[in-house]
Amino acid sequence: MFARFTTVAGERGAADAERDIRGFALKFYTEEGNWDLVGNNTPVFFMRDPRKFPDLNKAVKRDPKTNLRSATNNWDFWTLLPEALHQVTIVMSDRVWPHADYPLIDVGEFELNKNPENFFLDVEQSAFAPSNLVPGISVSPDRMLQARLFNYADAQRYRLGVNYQQIPVNAARCPVHSNHRDGQGRVDANYGGLPHYEPNSFSQWQEQAQFKEPPLKISGDADYWDFRQDDSDYFSQPRALFNLMNDTQKQALFDNTAGAMGDALDFIKYRHIRNCYACDPAYGEGVAKALGLTVADAQAARDSDPGKGHPGFQ
Repeated sequence: MFARFTTVAGERGAADAERDIRGFALKFYTEEGNWDLVGNNTPVFFMRDPRKFPDLNKAVKRDPKTNLRSATNNWDFWTLLPEALHQVTIVMSDRVWPHADYPLIDVGEFELNKNPENFFLDVEQSAFAPSNLVPGISVSPDRMLQARLFNYADAQRYRLGVNYQQIPVNAARCPVHSNHRDGQGRVDANYGGLPHYEPNSFSQWQEQAQFKEPPLKISGDADYWDFRQDDSDYFSQPRALFNLMNDTQKQALFDNTAGAMGDALDFIKYRHIRNCYACDPAYGEGVAKALGLTVADAQAARDSDPGKGHPGFQ
């Protein structure tokens, strides 16, 4: 097994002390192929629309003009998605979900007994994807998971090349009989002269029905549906989290938020104040005070906000 711990917005050389979600990925080299368990240390996520997942990464990474981190880009994106406030509250605070309602589940332990011999070879080139599965493990219809099944491998083909699964840290330890062939960076025998189509008359690449995916039972029309038509409750969960905090924890939340917003444009700060106030008036008042602004000014700035008209605008 190979384990990698990362941040989300961070990149090579980023500090471990940054206020960010932590990534936690495990690659199991099983007898039937590689299984990747790809997770974060957070119980929720910034969005409910999986199509926004690539945009999240663009918003929190470096600005294309300055090549610097941009509080304006980051918070502009988050504040136009009011459902992101729950995740933002978790990131900016020191609280977690109430364990009385959501108890931790002990699943065992493992021992890390070896460090990488070469960082670039073993860590920088490692690639994890929820779509790396083995027989007996399948996927749920969770919307974010369905998007990640595509997003991760697509990013790795861009970052490492189409044959990234041949890189030693990503390669399976068991025999692999894939019909993937050719492509830049191919380093094995490329299956020689064997045919790579199915069906064929040469006992190669035969269909194996025992590994067929189980059917997914659905009803109604499969289409893109705007979740806001059925669920516009953006604030009850962050409100519950906020009300778990004592005064010291709330002040830390306010101060951390103000520090993270930094030089973001004022209309974005006002927008965040309004979102926080809609969640809980004390939340909005506290963030406004930490930013040196007022809730009254934030409410007055609503009609002149350039984001007005966006489906998530509050």
